[in-house]
Formats: sequence, C-alpha cells, structure tokens
Amino acid sequence: MAAIAVRCLLSELETWPKPGLVSHVDSGSHSDMNFGTFQRSVAAIKPYLHALTEAGAKGRGMGHLRIIGLEAEAAMFAATGGINTHRGAIFGLGLLCAAAGAKVGGLADPTMSLGDVVVRLWGRNILDGPVQLHSHGGEARRHYGAGGARAEAAQGFLSVYEVGLPALQWGALIAPGDTEAARVQACFALIASLEDTNLLHRGGMSGLRYAQYAARVFLDDGGVGTRNWRERANVVHQSFVTRRLSPGGSADLLAMTLFIQACEAEFFSCRR
Repeated sequence: MAAIAVRCLLSELETWPKPGLVSHVDSGSHSDMNFGTFQRSVAAIKPYLHALTEAGAKGRGMGHLRIIGLEAEAAMFAATGGINTHRGAIFGLGLLCAAAGAKVGGLADPTMSLGDVVVRLWGRNILDGPVQLHSHGGEARRHYGAGGARAEAAQGFLSVYEVGLPALQWGALIAPGDTEAARVQACFALIASLEDTNLLHRGGMSGLRYAQYAARVFLDDGGVGTRNWRERANVVHQSFVTRRLSPGGSADLLAMTLFIQACEAEFFSCRR
C-alpha cells in the first residue's frame, strides 16, 4: 500500500500543466521548492506510510496514527530543509493507507470504500485533534470558516468520490490512452469545486474564486477533450503563477484520487 501511495504521489508530481503547482516541468507559483524537493519528501515519508498501513491492520486508534503522522512530518522537514511539501498528503493518504491496512487485516467490511472505512474507524476523532495554530490551513479555517483537510477526511473524502474519481474516469474517456490528460482533468475538477485552504491563504476569497472560475471555464470548454488542451491548461497555469496561487489541497486530493482508484481497482471490490 505504501508503494502504491508513493507511486500516486509521484504521478501527481509528474502531471503538467497543473495550475500553480510544482511539477517536473516547472515550480509553478513556488520559489522555495521544486521537483527535487518533492522527490526527496516522497522518499522520506514512504516508511511512515507503510507504518500507517500496518497500524490500520492492527486496529490502532487515531492517537497512534497521529504519532506516526508527526514522525512523517519530521522526516519530511528534515529532507526538505524545513519546507512543507506533503503535510496534507501525509494526513489524507496516511488515513487511506491505514484504512487499506484495516481492510487487509479483516477489521473492516471488505466491500466498504476506503473513505467509508476512515469514517467508521476514526471519523469521531479526526476533528478532535490538536489545532496547529501556525499552519496555513488553520489560518484559512479561522479566517474564512473553510473545512480543510480534517473536514474532508471526517466526511470520507467526498471530494475524491464525488469529484476526483468521476473526473479521472471522464478524462480517460475523452482523451483515451493519455493518462496524464485524465489526471489533469481530475486536477482541474478538484480546483473548480474545492474550498482549497491553500488558495485562501495565498489569495484570500478573491483568489479562491478566481481559481475556481478559471478551472471551471477550462472544463466547460471541453477540458482535456480538445486538441489544444495542453496549451489552454498552460494558460490557466501561468495565470495562477502570475497571481502566486497554488491549490495544494487539490494536489493532495488528486494523489488520494489516484490512490483510491488504484487500491479499489487492484485489491478491493467496493461499494459507495
């Protein structure tokens, strides 16, 4: 499961154009991180994703998962020189790895979706954890009332199941044989619908609304189903860079979408 999670994190990283986000092509709206920073981060957190999978298989509670998550964050910061590349992914993918472990370990109905397993096993405790006073997501939640990553997880990752996965499947239909196109379609769909706390931190409510509008226009104009979709997506990407906007929450959810698709296609037959 950890290997699949790492594969999905790297697939997200190697997707372009993603508005404002770091990829193998450029650093998007970021001057403090690049492709190599993310590669080092992914390598550093892999053992902890494995530990979270094992913890789920053993029926560990949310407190134990948090300890592993904090250790993963420390490893990430050590690998990146103090740069937050994957805090949101550690939280969300970590819970999904634990849910996968619980299913493999026979602690959850094998037909339940990973999102529903997260809700059943840890949903009550997800929102009760310590508040990170100086995190960008925490500031956005306090200033704008945004739910953020915790609310997303507590609800079973509805954005993945209701937005990310359908968009990924639609992208595969309208751009057959181009897996990168499907990932871009899913990324734009998530940006268009998500109240992304990273966008709120960087651009306030006006930045969030601009990002959602620009992504929606791209999708409404045919998304990745048009011949020149990469050029059109790059125009949106450059507009985010100009405004210093970076939808990091959507990037995390794209990786989670890829993880859930891979796990539920390769290992689990699930209902939602």
